[in-house]
Amino acid sequence: MGSSTKLNLLLVVSFLLFSTSTKAQNFAKNYWNSLVNDTTDLSKAQLLVYPTLAYAPETNWEVGLSALYVYFAGNDTTNRLSEVNAFTFLTLENQYGIWFDHAIYSDQNKWFFLGKLRFQSFPLFYHGIGLGTPAEYIARVEANQVIIKERVLRKIKNNLFLGLEFDFQRLVGTEFVLAGPLNQEFKEPLGSGGSTNVGLGLGLIQDNRHNVLNVRKGFFSELAFLQYNQAWGSTYNFTSIISDTRVYRPVGENNVFAAQLFGQFNYGDVPFNQLALMGGESLMRGYYYGRYRDNHQIAAQAEFRILPISLGFTDRLGFAIFAGTGSVFNDTKDLDLSNLIVSGGAGLRFLLFPKKDIWTRLDFALTKEGSGFYLFIGEAF
Repeated sequence: MGSSTKLNLLLVVSFLLFSTSTKAQNFAKNYWNSLVNDTTDLSKAQLLVYPTLAYAPETNWEVGLSALYVYFAGNDTTNRLSEVNAFTFLTLENQYGIWFDHAIYSDQNKWFFLGKLRFQSFPLFYHGIGLGTPAEYIARVEANQVIIKERVLRKIKNNLFLGLEFDFQRLVGTEFVLAGPLNQEFKEPLGSGGSTNVGLGLGLIQDNRHNVLNVRKGFFSELAFLQYNQAWGSTYNFTSIISDTRVYRPVGENNVFAAQLFGQFNYGDVPFNQLALMGGESLMRGYYYGRYRDNHQIAAQAEFRILPISLGFTDRLGFAIFAGTGSVFNDTKDLDLSNLIVSGGAGLRFLLFPKKDIWTRLDFALTKEGSGFYLFIGEAF
């Protein structure tokens, strides 16, 4: 959803409106009680299903259904918490999408499966390539998009994982609709007619996080190398290198300091939709995902979390403040650290599953171009 205004509402209470029998009423009551009081055993799997209502400038009003499933392999809490998150939506503009994300650990954390699936039909905003692009989008790109990214990793020593990475991205039915009259003739970027690209490569991950959705202490670092080649079905030939490092340190009993350094470097004939895209709900919050794009990107962010806030009447509310900075650039020599983009903001947290220490977040972010709201389960990083 990018930096779009998010008004996702947890409408679990709506189940009560459809309870017309004692059995249905008991089900609704027990379900609500399990959410509010987290009555499940710590070692048991937990499923949360809830409808959503949202608004985004690029999609108008949308309704959807979300599901979150969390568990410990073998019901053993010494294993890391696995999570599977699914989301589907339909908008008033007849746009739709299905998202599926997962971070799954096997017994004794020997195998690690990390990936996402996106199937969506809604517009992308295109501002151009580089830092010097206008705040108002140049064109609205109508398209159907499929993204499948999967990492299959094996623990080779302690917290070090090595394995294969796969990335499939298909963009079809593309149409660039200009936002208005331009002073110069608009030139459509590489890949404007759509493309299918398949990336194969290796990933090396150092990871000692116990709870991916809310890390209180730990370290995560990924170095990935992906090659997209016409030999195995790609429209374009290019290489992508990704570096993602995150550090989490406890501060006192309840507080957490978290920091992230991210880099993406692309070489070759890179289509516009697979350039390094800046913005979104996780990194550089406040900017629309893809507001800035180019061959390369570096970005960093820091966040201080108070989980929970000591209020006396409840121990399920938290607070966070965050700030980020970064840049996109065409070539290494073009990187100018004196011309970085910045964003920052604050957010509220609500403890959704106390026994599993899972929070839902409502973030408000500010940039020089505007603001954005985000409501998600789990922290941004």
